[in-house]
Amino acid sequence: MKHKIKSHIIIIFGASGDLSKRKLIPAIYSLFKQNLLSKRQLILGAGRSHIPDEVYRQGTYDFLIEENPDEASEIKDFCKHLFYQTLDTSDEAEYVKIKDRLSVLKKEFDIDANYLFYLSTPPSLYYKIPEALAKVGLNNREDGFKRLIIEKPFGNDEDSARDLNKHLLKYYREKQLFRIDHYFGKETVQNLLVFRFANAIFEPLWNSNHIENIQIFANERIGIEDRGGYYDHAGAIKDMVQNHLLQLLCITAMEPPANMDSYSIRNETLKVLQSTRIYKTDEEMNENVVIGQYLGGEGENSYREENNVDRQSHTETYAAIRFYIDNWRWHDVPFYIRTGKRLEKRVSEVVINFKSTPHPFFSKTQKKEHYKNQLVIRIQPDEGIKLTFAAKEPGTGFKTHQMDMSFFYSDFANKQIPPAYERLILDALLGDNTLFSRNDAVEACWSIVDPIINYVSNNATERLHFYESGSHGPKAADRLLAKSGHKWRNPKFAFDPKPKCK
Repeated sequence: MKHKIKSHIIIIFGASGDLSKRKLIPAIYSLFKQNLLSKRQLILGAGRSHIPDEVYRQGTYDFLIEENPDEASEIKDFCKHLFYQTLDTSDEAEYVKIKDRLSVLKKEFDIDANYLFYLSTPPSLYYKIPEALAKVGLNNREDGFKRLIIEKPFGNDEDSARDLNKHLLKYYREKQLFRIDHYFGKETVQNLLVFRFANAIFEPLWNSNHIENIQIFANERIGIEDRGGYYDHAGAIKDMVQNHLLQLLCITAMEPPANMDSYSIRNETLKVLQSTRIYKTDEEMNENVVIGQYLGGEGENSYREENNVDRQSHTETYAAIRFYIDNWRWHDVPFYIRTGKRLEKRVSEVVINFKSTPHPFFSKTQKKEHYKNQLVIRIQPDEGIKLTFAAKEPGTGFKTHQMDMSFFYSDFANKQIPPAYERLILDALLGDNTLFSRNDAVEACWSIVDPIINYVSNNATERLHFYESGSHGPKAADRLLAKSGHKWRNPKFAFDPKPKCK
């Protein structure tokens, strides 16, 4: 598929930082390699560090060649498109340097005034940089597009998110703002839309008449690594639930959009958030929220032993929350959201648990296990989709086995799953904000989690459950589901393309 990408310059603020080095530059290089970008495109890094163009290019070359040792000529060609501008991002007067440098590059390389600004910076600069760019005219769309990609966290609560939105909308239109959530760039998340709305066999079942519960989780095997300073003030709910997991909930629960365009899709996801039940009392919180914190394992620190973490910290590294969506389709269907650090394995899934048949009459095994069909959308790793169903074992009688019908992205010959940032950067260059969060949706997410965060903050001493590293999390999370007769899906094996009978 050929994309009509206009000539452009990508400006990365925080270009010497870790995100730019590990994610953004490799993603742009991959797009360059696939000829998905304009032949007339440049990358301008910007930041406080004093880095000449040649030093910036050489550093980028050294990193890329280490990851792609057989692509020296392609990387050299790519690095010719790199430039660097030193400026003090906190000083408004400095931004004329960016404007002047862009004017020079635009004229020298015959590039249109199409600029994509990527804010790979601390959130404290989300006010300063867009305003300063606007004051030197770099928000003017008359001579070309001017777009901003903003990393999370977008606000610290509903009030701060609303204030930031108001501030940005003074200088930019909503269509110029791209609030990035890299989970939306994952192929399996996008495939969930196709799976739901391109297949007539599933839509009649996608409701409370046939679905017993839905589980959405993002488990991580690693701890907080070097993020102690940030994480100890954020915790699992702000870090993962408020953005990634609520967005997955929206795609899973949304109504069919009028059209497959950004406006229609984002309208439907907003409706899901507006229908999500907000817990207001301590009793509701106690019934529906579990938080935990990991202990040390063999050769592993406990959370409180990590660098830059308070030794008496009550910050949650695990959260399990039961949500309800109060609309016709999902009446009384629990959505179980779970995320945690130092769990048994790294795995992210959306799990649809269907109701059992009215009368399980085929075998004692089926009756004993209360067999139910299950649909698993694996987001990472081993990306794919698997549907379990009962089948008769060959021979006499009606002994049944659980069997799997599955699809894996690895089945696509010669097709690589592109990293999320590739898709999102390409979409931003195309002006397609379908996979980016809209201002009203960001505020709606915060309105749901703010009461939970406040409750957790005020009750962490009594409500925090400790769990062993490498486990499935605190036992209290199992009891959360057991009250309704449900169980977590805890994958013990890889998403095997050749599943075995059970």
